[in-house]
Amino acid sequence: MARGGQGLARVAVVVRAGAAPLWWFGVFAAGIGMLLPGLTGRRIGVLAGAALFLVGAAVVALVRRGRYAALARGAARAGKYDVLQDRAVTVRNWRRGHRWWLLLAFAVALGSALVVPAAGGMLMAGLGTGLRLKAAWIGRRERAGQTLLWVRVDWLDQHGGRPAGKAVKGLRGTGIAAGDAAPGGSRRRTAALV
Repeated sequence: MARGGQGLARVAVVVRAGAAPLWWFGVFAAGIGMLLPGLTGRRIGVLAGAALFLVGAAVVALVRRGRYAALARGAARAGKYDVLQDRAVTVRNWRRGHRWWLLLAFAVALGSALVVPAAGGMLMAGLGTGLRLKAAWIGRRERAGQTLLWVRVDWLDQHGGRPAGKAVKGLRGTGIAAGDAAPGGSRRRTAALV
């Protein structure tokens, strides 16, 4: 990062990094929870879990959209010496920083199955779905503006997350073909035309 360049991570990749682990831990916890009758019974547990899934997905997908939109509108052009972080590095940093929280959430979801079967796991899966929906929303904004959004790595929290947190003073933008992730943070399927 010579001559004042900054390390930049894709905003959509940071948002999307937790979607898969939350989804799979949630599905696994819900599946195990279905094996237990619990205090409320399986039927009530599944109904409560379905409601929690929908509420969790909606809240995560919608929260802080105004902040993301404001940061996107004010995005400055990335500099010549800025270093674009690979998608795999961004995802690995987020997952390493949150691994204990994910394991704790999984343990709580399993424990809650003793009372309300499957509900905790379905909530976790809903949170993962909400993150994927938010990343897809960011991807639509990126496609519409033909600009990929990046955040300075040193402005992310100590766990590699919060791309729209208080420490983030602005975003950087690049052309749509920059980096190794497609709009929305997914893996780029084909080589982009430059």
